[in-house]
Amino acid sequence: MEKAEERLLALRKLLEYHNNKYYIDNAPEISDIEFDRLMHELEALEEAHPEWYDPNSPTQRVGQDINREFTQVEHKYPMLSLSNTYSEEEIRDFDTRVRKTAGEVQYVCELKYDGTSISLTYTGGELTQAVTRGDGVRGDDVTANVRTIRMVPLKLQGDYPAEFEIRGEILMPFAVFNRLNQEKAEAGEALFANPRNAAAGTLKLQNSALVAKRHLDCFLYYLPGENTPADTHYGSLMKAKEWGFYIPPYLRLCNTIGEVWDFVKEWDKKRVDLPVPIDGIVVKVNDLEKQHLLGYTAKSPRWAIAYKFKAEREATPLISVSYQVGRTGSITPVANLEPVHLAGTVVKRASLHNADIIADLDLHEHDTVYVEKGGEIIPKIVGVDVSRRKPDALPVQFITHCPECGTELVRIEGEANHYCPNEEHCPPQIAGKIEHFVSRRAMDIEGMGEETIDLLLSRHFIQNVADIYILPERRAELIGLEKIIYPQSFEMTSIPLAKVIYGFEIGLKNISARLATMLAGRFSSLKALAEAGKEELMALPWGESKDIEKNVNRILDYFRTPFNEPLERLKAAGEVADIPSDDVIFAFCIPGVDRYKAELLAASYDYIYELATASESEIATVEGMTDTDAVNIRNFFLRNEKMVRKLNTLNVYRMQEKSVDNLITGIEKSKTAGFPALLYGLGIRYIGETASRNLARSFRSMEKLMAADYEQLIEVEDIGEQMANSLLKYFARIENRILIERLLKYGVAGEMEEQAEENNILEGQIFVITGTLSRPREYFKDIILSAGGKVSDSVSSKTTFLLAGENAGSKLKKAEKLGIRIIGENEFKEMINDK
Repeated sequence: MEKAEERLLALRKLLEYHNNKYYIDNAPEISDIEFDRLMHELEALEEAHPEWYDPNSPTQRVGQDINREFTQVEHKYPMLSLSNTYSEEEIRDFDTRVRKTAGEVQYVCELKYDGTSISLTYTGGELTQAVTRGDGVRGDDVTANVRTIRMVPLKLQGDYPAEFEIRGEILMPFAVFNRLNQEKAEAGEALFANPRNAAAGTLKLQNSALVAKRHLDCFLYYLPGENTPADTHYGSLMKAKEWGFYIPPYLRLCNTIGEVWDFVKEWDKKRVDLPVPIDGIVVKVNDLEKQHLLGYTAKSPRWAIAYKFKAEREATPLISVSYQVGRTGSITPVANLEPVHLAGTVVKRASLHNADIIADLDLHEHDTVYVEKGGEIIPKIVGVDVSRRKPDALPVQFITHCPECGTELVRIEGEANHYCPNEEHCPPQIAGKIEHFVSRRAMDIEGMGEETIDLLLSRHFIQNVADIYILPERRAELIGLEKIIYPQSFEMTSIPLAKVIYGFEIGLKNISARLATMLAGRFSSLKALAEAGKEELMALPWGESKDIEKNVNRILDYFRTPFNEPLERLKAAGEVADIPSDDVIFAFCIPGVDRYKAELLAASYDYIYELATASESEIATVEGMTDTDAVNIRNFFLRNEKMVRKLNTLNVYRMQEKSVDNLITGIEKSKTAGFPALLYGLGIRYIGETASRNLARSFRSMEKLMAADYEQLIEVEDIGEQMANSLLKYFARIENRILIERLLKYGVAGEMEEQAEENNILEGQIFVITGTLSRPREYFKDIILSAGGKVSDSVSSKTTFLLAGENAGSKLKKAEKLGIRIIGENEFKEMINDK
């Protein structure tokens, strides 16, 4: 195989991987710039070698975001992506190509909004359908969710066509995004990578009421088809505006490519002031007839191009590199940095991903590094300023042993990451194994989420999956068990304005949390509150508060009082809704703690609570702190415990009596999940759901499976050499056999239930299982599959039966709407003669 062909195939595989990380997992690993660079390289190779054409190449498709939970709809007009560039030269080349074909043209310049694309259909002036881009040919019908977006008109006004489409972008404003991620962080949940992913994820929620609470925006910018209301793109948008659509005001008609470039430069500077995310400028030919003349490629229109802004970048010193262990044993290096302002936040950490990245950067200790933050929440190091490197600086060496358990790391050939092989005793991996065991597709133990598992592990209630079945005996000990959740942060944390008002008692002595929240909700910053007049304050929704005028006068007097040093320091944070933690620490006015030391403390302690509970000796180890500073800081927090409680942004996870009882119920119920579920739950390498089911059917019990040899294993359907060897290796380990013996001793089903002779009574039938049933879903799924039926995760017109338990929810409603037969457990048992 030629080197060029090898590279082409590698690029296709790599881009497909990153496409999935971006669109499916909502967890992008590389920047847009890097993705586009790889895509352009692949396009060039394919252009040079047309004999290697592949219709499934990433260059032949737009990204896809189809979700099986929604009905798929074919687009009347394909939703294509735009060709894009980061280069002024390529913008000018685009202009040359356009004028060569279409002659003199006028351009419309628009902001390129960074959200999720949507196509709206109106019939008789009413919204009848909203469909995502999907794969460009078909997308998800998300009409119910889009109807909750206030910017989307449900009924039009004026002289609109009888039926038409209009397209645009669903966006999540920065304020909503920051609040949502703050809530997720406090709950210990994974953060959204960026507003774009948050908008896309929200649009795919099954609960429209929750979508409404997310306050999405919808900016519209294109009317496809031939029956447009005007001869120009701009004119069509202005007509759409008359009908009631929100057309963004940031449009400009440009007669020359020089004017276009002026618009690009202008918004590259002004974009930070916008309330919604943009990542570039879109340039379109205005004349629709000339658009038609220019036509399309397989992937994008020839009459438009997108210029994408480069991500923001700053230089800052590297303090150290720390290492995190994932639930699968994967090791991720993280750069700890001197705090630096970047894209509206203070960044103090950046992901380094793996050892190859460190080597490619040629990273040395205490290097000055370039940190970049585009649309992503997690910043990245993209380069090193070698000119500032100290002569005696040593290269950063990737660790050789696990930071959690001390085991020597391994790296599998062909993989980028290092792994800890100590699956049985490495704490994060133990947690990962337990999470897999209790998951819905395995033992389906309700009430045992990630936080519960972490809490039980940290308090030594469980060390492996068998320990779960002892928990019912320790019910009394479990009630009241609690831990503080420390979400990981790559940025300098900040304190919401409401908590700052509440904690510092700004405006009113002993101000209530309700009033503090009300004031924070009405004013965008502390500065705005300080500048409010009496009339404005009197008009606030004070509710049942007594002496409103007296309270208003007290607030006014508070802000007029001179020499209020804490207030002045807080106001210096600027017009921000959330006050950075270093500004809050500085506002404590602790003797000896100046602005610089406040920044050092904030860099060392992610949360005020952590600093407040640190000992004198711990504080003294922070760079720049003296023993006297440590004493003063500790004394301040001892005297101000009430303030600390009010300012605390961390959540306490506590197991209440009801949640403990629900957990115990889930544990007992899981004992009947069935042999296939148990086998899958053990997490044996390469043994997935299908393999577990086939093995269980063939051997009928765990005892017989454990006694099987290689020849017996590979006779099972779909079990190959790799799977067979993995099973033999797993069962050969004495600790695994002991674990299984314990599980069986505690009553977990390790045999297939004896049923009537297997037949194909359900052949051709497609089931969807929903709601709370008497046994785990896997039990019913196994019966259906054994009888020749199929099980789907989502209701569609192809569904034959909905097996519904209690609290069936949206799937039940959809089945009723589609006229699908709905059955309960008793009817299901009659159907399969399992009385």
